[in-house]
Amino acid sequence: MDVYRTDRIRNVVLLGHGGAGKTSMVEAMAYLSGITSRLGKVADGNTISDFDKEEIKRKFSISTTVVPIEWEKCKINVLDTPGYFDFVGEVEEAVSAADAAIIVVSGKSGVQVGTQKAWEMCEKYKLPRMIFVTEMDVDDVSYRQVVEQLTELYGKRIAPLHFPIREDGKFVGYVNVVKQAGRKYIEKGKKQECPVPDHLQEYLNKYREVLLESVAETSEEFMDRYFEGDEFSVAEISAALAQNVQDSSIVPVCMGSPINLPGVSNLLDDIVGYFPSPNQRSCNGLDQKTNEIYEANYDFSKSKSAYIFKTIVDPFLGKYSLIKVSSGVIKSDDALYNVQKESEDKLNKLYVLEGNKPIEVPELHAGDIGAIGKLAKASTGDTLATKAHPVLYPKTVISTPYTYKRYKAKNKADVDKISQALAKMMDEDLTIRTVNDSANRQTLLYGMGDQHLDIISSKLKERYKVEIELDKPKVPFRETIRKASDVEGKHKKQSGGHGQYGHVKMKFEPSGDLETPYVFEQIVVGGAVPKNYFPAVEKGLQESVLKGPLAAYPVVGVKATLYDGSYHAVDSSEMAFKMATILAFKKGFMEAAPVLLEPIVNMKVTVPDKYTGDVMGDLNKRRGRVLGMTPDQGGNTVVEADVPMLEIYGYSTDLRSMTGGSGIFAYEFARYEQAPNEIQEKEIADRQSQLADGEDN
Repeated sequence: MDVYRTDRIRNVVLLGHGGAGKTSMVEAMAYLSGITSRLGKVADGNTISDFDKEEIKRKFSISTTVVPIEWEKCKINVLDTPGYFDFVGEVEEAVSAADAAIIVVSGKSGVQVGTQKAWEMCEKYKLPRMIFVTEMDVDDVSYRQVVEQLTELYGKRIAPLHFPIREDGKFVGYVNVVKQAGRKYIEKGKKQECPVPDHLQEYLNKYREVLLESVAETSEEFMDRYFEGDEFSVAEISAALAQNVQDSSIVPVCMGSPINLPGVSNLLDDIVGYFPSPNQRSCNGLDQKTNEIYEANYDFSKSKSAYIFKTIVDPFLGKYSLIKVSSGVIKSDDALYNVQKESEDKLNKLYVLEGNKPIEVPELHAGDIGAIGKLAKASTGDTLATKAHPVLYPKTVISTPYTYKRYKAKNKADVDKISQALAKMMDEDLTIRTVNDSANRQTLLYGMGDQHLDIISSKLKERYKVEIELDKPKVPFRETIRKASDVEGKHKKQSGGHGQYGHVKMKFEPSGDLETPYVFEQIVVGGAVPKNYFPAVEKGLQESVLKGPLAAYPVVGVKATLYDGSYHAVDSSEMAFKMATILAFKKGFMEAAPVLLEPIVNMKVTVPDKYTGDVMGDLNKRRGRVLGMTPDQGGNTVVEADVPMLEIYGYSTDLRSMTGGSGIFAYEFARYEQAPNEIQEKEIADRQSQLADGEDN
């Protein structure tokens, strides 16, 4: 592949709802540009961008893929992203590397939740965008209806550049609004001029008026000419459009059928003509030596620097760090300094990735996207620069995973292999997390949703040949006491030679501090228990609070006071006093009104206004206490509630079902509260049966 200067590069991310046709779009682009000699299909599992076995099996995108398309002496780095919400981390990484976006909308389904989320992401990252409506070859698809939906949501910014020509219900061509001309499709996406049908003249006038208004607003001169009724030339309209698209004041709408190619070559032309090259976008970091802002701005003449926006770890391909060059020209024999890890690496080779196919290149100019193999210490979010200018770029904010399940190795011999495999997968996917919950003797796997967790499990089996079982996690209950008790514990054994003797009298009461397992005090007088046994008594407490007498959960908030006891000059030992303390603790705890405490989380659920009633009703069913509702800027409401952790298992799936996928939530641990009696009784009974069956591990 040729090396491209910054001004000849376009970095474009494809966004949209799952199933809208993004991967088919990439396939059509690859075919038209000559990368492939046949048009792959998602259904056949032979597309460039969906190459992973899981993607082929499930027939949808799971990871972001880069496909560089050469078109009109430009290089378009197309980032194909997943449409399903469980893989939002992949989308966020891709958007951070893009300079513009194509929002792909299904003509059949119209504007969906994924369309709106894509728009919101473009707004957040200030990305210029175009909208491409697919499936125009389907007879009953209404392009006008989709345009009306978009206009209703986003107002005058929506400006159709093309609209379809149909003959006998079949999609045969389009009207170019800028040129006021018709085109009919012939083979392989080619077209020929044709007259605009009379019945479409009304729509041409309507859509052209929208365009001309936008063009007029780009300068006072144009505004005057517009009001005087002057005609703008095609060149003037195109130049003004490029300016409007780049500042996002106008969002062009195009259409076609990627599966059959129509409309895709137009889109490639528009990407080159209207979207900005990287050097028209800003990019700033912080020079660690001078502590000053470093304005990289994708300037090829400045010091070399790059940002790792994604990592690929494949058992067969190896590890690739995907970079976007922020400044300078990076060459294959360069030595680059990892600013975060404070280590220097000599590059062996530079690549551009064409799906899963690495193509070696001698250099990458500022603004280009490529890959470096075998950077052992590097991870997503790191900055590569020179030691002379150690620039640090801000890390992309990736969504936090809140859905989790308990996981176990199917084969205990695979525990280490599973840990290593998950570590590699976490390098690749920043929305995967593992937590070792030692207090409850369980390991937890976090992801963005149930489907995400299922795919992680499937990848472990397919890629790394290890299997895990996923099931419902144990909720980290705690045990404490509500009253005071006064008990004694005696450990006495005699069996030839030295016996064992330990005797303690202790008081137990609430300490008032649920953050700490226990507080230990001793007020022994007269040496009834010698001082050298006090540490043994505390050891007995340390062991006792790990598994409470009520349901074998960790104990919190207990104050233990040793006030008396007795000892034997020969038979007493540290072990005996430890055992005596354990006996005293069990008895004293159970006599001091023991209760189970359940964890409460503070949850924030963001949903469109129309769903707030459903969400609040559902939270009430989950024993949640709604604390308030706050409108946000995007026409949503943030519902805040305290909810028992026991009740939030499966919430991700339920919320998506309730809100059509538009609701999102976040939570954090708030505190422990006494569980209701019926919850306590059920939990204690369940735990006792688990312990009896030996399942508590």
